[in-house]
Amino acid sequence: CVCTNGDQGGVDPNVPRSQMPKIRQQEQRDAGAVLGVSDIHFLNYVDGHLQATIELRKDIVRAIRKVRPQRMVIQNPERNWDRIFSSHPDHMAAAEAAMQAVYPDAGNPFAFEDLLQVEGLQPWTVQEVWVMSPNIVNHVVDISSTIDRKLQAIKSHVSQTAHSPELDDRIREWGKRNAEEQGLPEGTFAETFRVVATA
Repeated sequence: CVCTNGDQGGVDPNVPRSQMPKIRQQEQRDAGAVLGVSDIHFLNYVDGHLQATIELRKDIVRAIRKVRPQRMVIQNPERNWDRIFSSHPDHMAAAEAAMQAVYPDAGNPFAFEDLLQVEGLQPWTVQEVWVMSPNIVNHVVDISSTIDRKLQAIKSHVSQTAHSPELDDRIREWGKRNAEEQGLPEGTFAETFRVVATA
């Protein structure tokens, strides 16, 4: 579920802003295909203006009730001063709205009653949320066997990454640092999460 339309993305001034949402959505589909994901929901909020509003919460609740996930992986709603790239305002707003959508809204039949009464979307309780790049880590995943696929998926976002020749090295360095900090063997890469029980 992608909240914004990506119209502020890219670095090429010759690409009209009106074309960026289409470009970014195709890049997201391409990245999803690398990972075996084809069910992608685009909410199309204006890039760079996202706020954790009641409207955004409702749209995320709608997606949750349609998909009925056991687990959600979301961005971090808290600013990370050590890794500022993980603290984009849109990412934090999306994360906060997603948490509010998970609890208390998605499982509450009295929250956004029209989703149930008009759209027929039954309440759904997400069992757990995995917060990415958390300030407090309680779960680590060794991604050594999948880091190349991760990089391929990231580089599917051509408009965002083609100008960064150091991207592979940066992503590998972050994964290596995560592994070292969590006590994994030398030469491994890791992702860190804060797993939150939500049911």
